[in-house]
Amino acid sequence: MSSSTSPLRRFLDQFSAGAETLSAETRQQGRRELAAELNLAARRIRQATTLDELISTLADAASPFADGSAVFRIAGGAAKSEKLSIEIPLTSAAALAGVVENGDPVTAAATATEVSAALIERLEHTPDARAYIYPIAVKRAVPALLYAWGDVLGAALELLTEVTAACWDVLDAPPPLVELVNIAPAAANKPAASWESLDPEEQRVHLRAQRFARVQAAAIRLQEGTAIQSGRSRRNLYDTLRTPIDAARTQFRKNFFGACPSMVDYLHLELVRTLANDDAELLGKDYPGRLV
Repeated sequence: MSSSTSPLRRFLDQFSAGAETLSAETRQQGRRELAAELNLAARRIRQATTLDELISTLADAASPFADGSAVFRIAGGAAKSEKLSIEIPLTSAAALAGVVENGDPVTAAATATEVSAALIERLEHTPDARAYIYPIAVKRAVPALLYAWGDVLGAALELLTEVTAACWDVLDAPPPLVELVNIAPAAANKPAASWESLDPEEQRVHLRAQRFARVQAAAIRLQEGTAIQSGRSRRNLYDTLRTPIDAARTQFRKNFFGACPSMVDYLHLELVRTLANDDAELLGKDYPGRLV
C-alpha cells in the first residue's frame, strides 16, 4: 500500500507546490493590475478643473472598486446626489450624518434609520445589505461623501476620496491674492506687469496654472508623506522627491510657459509652501530653482 501510494503522494505534493506558485503569481499580477487601475483613477481625479467635474470623475473612478457607488454633496443639512436624483435630510440618515460630523469612514447596515428609507428604496437595498460611506474631508468640513455598496474594496475607495479631498481644497480655494500673481518682468529693463494689466484670457491662464500647481503639490504631499518627512529632516526634499517634482515641472513648463509670456512659476511657489513649509532651503542644494 505504501509503495503504491507514494507516486500519488509525490504527484499531490508537486501539484500543491505548483498551485501555490500559480496562486502567488496570480496575487502578484492582481496587485499590479490594482495599482495600475488606482493610479489611473487618481490621475483622472487630479485632472478635474471644476468641482462638478471632480464629483463626476470620482463617481466614475470608484465604479471598478464597488458594485455600486454615488457621490453626495452636503449642503443645507442634506445629502444630494445628482446621479441618483435624490436628496436626503441628514436627520433621517444617522450613518451619513455621522460621517459628515466626524469625518471618519463608516460601514453601516443599510437600514431606514442609518441611510434613510428613501435611499433604500432608490437603490433597492436588501435587508442584509451594508453601506460603505467615505468622507471627502476638506480642512475641518465634509462638503461631500462617497457612498458605496455591494462588494467593496475599501482601501481603494478611501484613497480615491483622499485624492479628491486634496483636489477639492484646491478647486474650492478663493481667488488668488493680487500680490501672489504680480508678474515678474520679462526682461531686466521692463517693469513688472500687474494683474490688472493682463487681458482676461491671460488671467485665466494664470489661474489655471495656479490650480495645476496646487493640485500637483497636493498630490505629492498625499502620495509621498514618508518621503516628505525624510526630505525635510535632511533638508533635501528635491533629492528625495526628484521623480514627481521633475515630472510636475516638465508638465508645468509645457502647459503654461510657452503660451503665456507673463507666466510665473506657481509650481515653485506651491512646492515651497506645501512641501517645504515656506522654507525654500528645505528643497536642498540640488533643486534647480524657479522655471524661467
